[in-house]
Amino acid sequence: MSPSPAPLEGVAVPDAPTSAPDARPDLRVAILGCGTVGTQVVRLLTEQARDLGARIGRGLRVTGVLVRDVEAPRDPSLPRELLTTDAAALVADADLVVELLGGTTTARDLVLASLRAGASVVTANKALLATAGPELYAAADAAGVDLLFEAAVAGAVPVVRGVRESLAGDRVERVLGIVNGTTNYILDEMTTRGLDFDVALAQAQELGYAEADPTADVEGHDAAAKAAILASLAFHTRVALGDVACEGITAVTADDIAAAREAGGVVKLLAVAERVSSGDQGAEAVSVRVNPVILPAAHPLAGVGGAYNAVVVETEAAGRLMFYGQGAGGAPTASAVLGDVVAALRHRAHGGRAPAESAHAALPLATPADVVARLQVRLRVDDRPGVLAHVAQAVAEHGVSIESVHQRVAGDGEAVLAVVTHEADEAALHRTVEALRTTEGVRETVSAYRVERA
Repeated sequence: MSPSPAPLEGVAVPDAPTSAPDARPDLRVAILGCGTVGTQVVRLLTEQARDLGARIGRGLRVTGVLVRDVEAPRDPSLPRELLTTDAAALVADADLVVELLGGTTTARDLVLASLRAGASVVTANKALLATAGPELYAAADAAGVDLLFEAAVAGAVPVVRGVRESLAGDRVERVLGIVNGTTNYILDEMTTRGLDFDVALAQAQELGYAEADPTADVEGHDAAAKAAILASLAFHTRVALGDVACEGITAVTADDIAAAREAGGVVKLLAVAERVSSGDQGAEAVSVRVNPVILPAAHPLAGVGGAYNAVVVETEAAGRLMFYGQGAGGAPTASAVLGDVVAALRHRAHGGRAPAESAHAALPLATPADVVARLQVRLRVDDRPGVLAHVAQAVAEHGVSIESVHQRVAGDGEAVLAVVTHEADEAALHRTVEALRTTEGVRETVSAYRVERA
């Protein structure tokens, strides 16, 4: 039998001065992962030690930072004696574990081990929560500890706590937001500077907004994980990543951006979760999706530029609320992590717990026939009499009506039609778009985007 690992040497964080100092041992904090966010979390924990201790009411001690290679080059301000590759020892010797590894395999195993060992957990891992959330919530409940994840959605923007706690007494009807800074930066550059998608993406990579492999961002997967978390909180229903209809921005063109501008709007990648009526009896269901939409200029999300995030929450009593701020970056994300650290350690010091998972509503997922939307369909058509009549007939045959039509002559016997529909259910809209592809006089269906109202 191999000997137990030696205890990790920690860096003591002094207690905040109080009139009656707490003589209990320091609370032990373990950090899993030392990337951009992890480095900032360790820095803030040490630099703001006295202030954090005052907020918690008890001293704390960072017991170690899990890394793959202790010899790898790192920020010189990071205490080298904290670095370790011994995950098991680190987790076993903690009151609070901060998971910043990313991924869904090793992270899941270590978070479960931490919870089962009686440690509270703070995580910024949206993919982990969107795929294994119920299992982790159950483990936290069984151990009577906290599982907090403010940084998993929209970085520094306090939307998780806002929905889960501040709006706990209200009824949330709809949540929609820009929750991926990379895609918002790309679309903003395409809108304000007329760049093509590939050029804007390359620029985002140069600036560090996009990874070398940007798939998770530009295909909408990152936003979908966040949408699943927000929907689960807002509607007290378990929504997994696989439940989110997802479409990214790789097909968005400069012409699409220009057409939206001509219509008085902008293209944004939105995460949307909403209550809808389902079936003949009008029972409630939940619809969750991520896709590029056209927002009118008057919409509060239309002016969100650069890599910023913003989430609009529509409720029965409070009405429309908006959360806005930096959605990525080491320091902003670390701010959200530290907020959870203070809350979790305060509970360890003085008792109490954060809200547990609330899935009592257990609403079903909506079908396309339950969800209504407006659509802008852009068509390349023959520039001759009668074509518009054929288009109108194809739309009407599927129970959809036209709100407006804008025509632009493109030359060479061709015109471009931008047809905006009235609200109709998604199933009917899908059938309409498919029918238009083969309508007489239509050369090509260029694009089809949802159109939000202000």
